[in-house]
Amino acid sequence: MATTNDLKNGMVLVLDNELWQVLEFLHVKPGKGPAFVRSKIKNVLSGKIVDRTFNAGTKVETATVDRRDMQYLYNDGTDYVFMDEKDYEQVSIGPDLVGDAANFMLENQSLQIAFHEGNPLYVELPPIVELTIAHTEPGLQGDRSSGGTKPATLDTGYEIQVPLFLEEGTPVRVDTRSGEYLGRVRD
Repeated sequence: MATTNDLKNGMVLVLDNELWQVLEFLHVKPGKGPAFVRSKIKNVLSGKIVDRTFNAGTKVETATVDRRDMQYLYNDGTDYVFMDEKDYEQVSIGPDLVGDAANFMLENQSLQIAFHEGNPLYVELPPIVELTIAHTEPGLQGDRSSGGTKPATLDTGYEIQVPLFLEEGTPVRVDTRSGEYLGRVRD
């Protein structure tokens, strides 16, 4: 048990027998009336995001979430196979739990997986990953109808918008939260 004063981003709460991850919170002390905590929480299993307001100091139940460093090994056709980097135990996780993280995962990449009571909850990628452009059309000089960008397919199969001057084989940095191009990888 914890109070709403102890909330932190990433903390997992048990509300109405469901697991909810705190995305952001704000402690508000109005001029009149009691203080309260305004929060944005995400249902761990369904991915639904809701705004929730708690009275300050209200007790909330926290869930024990174990984050393990894992290595993505391969996709066996249906599930994604990961290996624990400490004890080499392999875990298969379905595409529903992996979600959008599959767009940014390469084989042998290290990442974190959150577990609750031995069951995998979600895959946690670093905020920025380095991937390579596998396919893109040549950019036409002077073509500004598209805002100076063109579609490019990454080596994971995910398509993003990149500047016109980038070519196939160029390593780029991508934001895993929004899927946006951030820049080229510098040597």
